[in-house]
Formats: sequence, structure tokens, C-alpha cells
Amino acid sequence: MNPRLTPMPDAVARRTFTAAEARSAGVSERRLRHRSLRAPHHGVRSTMPAPDSVVARCRDALLVLPSTAVFSHATALDLLRVDRPIGVRHPDALHVQVPAGTSWPRRPGLRGHSRADPDRPRVSRYGLPVSTPEWVWVEMAPELELVELVVLADALMRRRRPLTSPERLRRRVELLPAGRRGVGRLRAALPLIRPRTDSCMETRLRLHIVGSGLPAPVVNGELVDRSGRFLLMPDLVYPSQRVAIEYDGDVHRTDPATWRRDITRRRTLESADWTVLTCVADDIRDPRPFLRHLRTALASR
Repeated sequence: MNPRLTPMPDAVARRTFTAAEARSAGVSERRLRHRSLRAPHHGVRSTMPAPDSVVARCRDALLVLPSTAVFSHATALDLLRVDRPIGVRHPDALHVQVPAGTSWPRRPGLRGHSRADPDRPRVSRYGLPVSTPEWVWVEMAPELELVELVVLADALMRRRRPLTSPERLRRRVELLPAGRRGVGRLRAALPLIRPRTDSCMETRLRLHIVGSGLPAPVVNGELVDRSGRFLLMPDLVYPSQRVAIEYDGDVHRTDPATWRRDITRRRTLESADWTVLTCVADDIRDPRPFLRHLRTALASR
């Protein structure tokens, strides 16, 4: 640091703060304008480096937002650690929601939204106010196609870290007024959503299968051999026909340990008289060849 530069007082050192806080701590206007301080927003300064995460960006923005503000839409998905669906609008902005009639600062990088109910529930993530998983699904409905709305619902109900359930999503939709934007799409999505999925591509594959007129496969069904011993839990399963479907992303090809584990899984299933079909990204982009293969497998069993 420049030896002539006055150190920041302890009250505002090593953090992001408002200019008003700094003035109260005795910091001069000249010091506030010095290039050693970062200015993420008008009236905000920081002694910390430029943020490289959405959490840090939200913490910077929180200082200029009203107390009723909640991080919503795509920003809420990031804070909840939920996979983003395809079609998110303004993906690089911080999305902020405030009650109707409340003014919020027009700042670069912030995208404002209005909500009719001021007492809408919220959750806390990293000390930040965030829309609940159920409300995030509702918020995203006007900007997502039906398939991606289902993809998002499934992502909110992952097998390993579920944030909500079909019942809670259904209850949230039932309470929405009939004229709300996206409510028709939400209602259409409800019969298609499934808990306990592992990836967005798995959901897209399932929707291709159902959209082709085939019965819906079981998601992550637990398979047993003919003596009742647990075998494996493939991505999608037709138990009656003993057909299992696995989606393989690039990691299945590039990671040797994953590749070897996949071979062992398939051998285990095939030795127990299961037919195993593998799907890759190309099959999601053009599902017709895979669907023909699946129809043949189901018919032969």
C-alpha cells in the first residue's frame, strides 16, 4: 500500500461498505475516491478484490437494496445451487425482487422484479435473502418453455439434495390466481415432474420418451435380481420389460474410473437378464434413432 495513503478505519476495513458508513467512521471524501477502493455500486466502496462468485456480487448489491428485497429468478437458482434450465433470460444479471410499489435502485448489473405479496416467504443462503424453491419455480414460468420448466422442477427435487417435493410445488400452483403469467404452463408441467432425478439431461430424455407416446419409465428405480437381491439403480427403468436406460455424459467417457464403473454396471445388469440402453447427448438433440431402439427393446421383452 502507498505509505502516504491513510489506512481505512477498522469499522470498514477488509469488507464492502457504504460511503455513509465510511464518512461516519471518519473517512474523507478524497480517500473514498481513491483508486485503491473498489466501487461496485454508486455509494458503495470495498477494500476487497472484485468478486468472482454470485454470492460475493449479491453481498455487494445488498448494501444498496431495500430491506424487503429478495434475490430471485436465475440468481436464486445459483444461490440455491440448482442447475439452470435452458432459456433463462438475462443470465448474467443479479435478479432482485421487491414488493409492488417499492422503489429499488437502478444499478448496472441488477434486474428488478415486482411481487404483489409483500410477506412472501423467503429462505436464507450464505446470509442472503432468497426466494423459496417453490416460488423460484413460479417466477421462472413466464420465461421457460414447458420442457425446461419440468427440467427445473426436477432439478429442485434432486435425489441427493432435494429442496422441495411434488406436493409442495403442486400446493404452490394451486394457490396462484388464474390470471397469473405462466400459471397455465405450471399446471401443464405438474403431471410431468418427477423427484429423485440426477441430471437435467436425464429429465430431457424422459420427456422425449413420454412425448413419443411410450409409457413413462421409472426414475432411478432400484433393481433386484430374481432372488430379490439389490443390483443397481439406473437412471430410467421399465421394470416389467426388464429394460434399463442410462444417460452417459462426457464424464463417462473422459474419466477412466467412471468408464470402468459403467462397464461393471452394465455387466451386472445384463447377467441378471436386463437389457441396458445407453443414451448420450446426441440422442437428446435428435432422439428419433434412440426411440426406435427403445421401442424395439420394449417389444422384444
